[in-house]
Amino acid sequence: MNRAHAVLDVQDLSVRFRMRGGRDIAAVTDARFSVAPGECLALVGESGCGKSVLASALLGLLPANAQTTGSAVLGGDVDLLTAGERTLARTVRGRRIGLVPQSPAAHLTPVRTVRAQLEETLRELTGARGPAAVREAAARASFPADHLDRYPHELSGGLAQRAATALALIGDAPLLLADEPTTGLDRDLVERTVDELRRHTDEGRALLIITHDLAAAERIADRVAVMYAGRIVEIADAGSFFGAPGPRHPYAKGLLDALPERDFAPIQGMPPELGSLPEGCAFAARCARADARCTAERPAFDGGLACHHGLTGSPQSLTKAAADA
Repeated sequence: MNRAHAVLDVQDLSVRFRMRGGRDIAAVTDARFSVAPGECLALVGESGCGKSVLASALLGLLPANAQTTGSAVLGGDVDLLTAGERTLARTVRGRRIGLVPQSPAAHLTPVRTVRAQLEETLRELTGARGPAAVREAAARASFPADHLDRYPHELSGGLAQRAATALALIGDAPLLLADEPTTGLDRDLVERTVDELRRHTDEGRALLIITHDLAAAERIADRVAVMYAGRIVEIADAGSFFGAPGPRHPYAKGLLDALPERDFAPIQGMPPELGSLPEGCAFAARCARADARCTAERPAFDGGLACHHGLTGSPQSLTKAAADA
């Protein structure tokens, strides 16, 4: 990908949390990826691997004890990591980045109905007014019109998720950041939600979807980035990742093999604590292919893979693609 034309270009993004007693937790380390107009990048991995911390860093929503390094340039002109709160609040959030949050109940205003929140967002971002505009905005996320006058606490988890999605789609921001947008939805609503997000992308906007739902990622993504223990360990085209030749990183292959429609074989063991990562590859203790090099030397990310023993594909072509980016 030509980084100059990317909607979002992230380079060497790291997030550290300074804990009491001076201990640091490396939540995200040296993340590198870009998202182009009309493209969906799915960031996948187990819970606790750093995906949502990365999303919070992009939106400037990290707690005070967080330290960030690297860059995350939006639209070629705003570095999200160094922009002030005034810029992020007034010109980025909602306008240039639409957010579908992981916890919609906390994102929705508890003392206002869904209708009132849609009305306010429509008026502020698009100037649209009236019942028809509200119903259209709700329908984009399959939110039922007969629930518009309910308050967030009166909604199920799935309905709250759809309300938050409807709010995020208003304004058609150039980048949509969807953090676990299918949480609490049955499979039919998962498919309808990701299809709407895909439509948003097909109209020329960029989508970064953060999910542990690999079936949803397969349905919507153009490329897949796999995160483990705070690091991106593989980036691949979705077609080759979910089809042939398949993932190159053993962890990524393990994620797919754990699916019920595949081998239904869970990855053995647990991820390491982010506050005490091993010296070598963080996946080595769970990997059947690990050797002495893996436990002693952390593999570098070449733009496509961070593994000493990639499973399939051509390392040369991946390295060339990274150099051309």
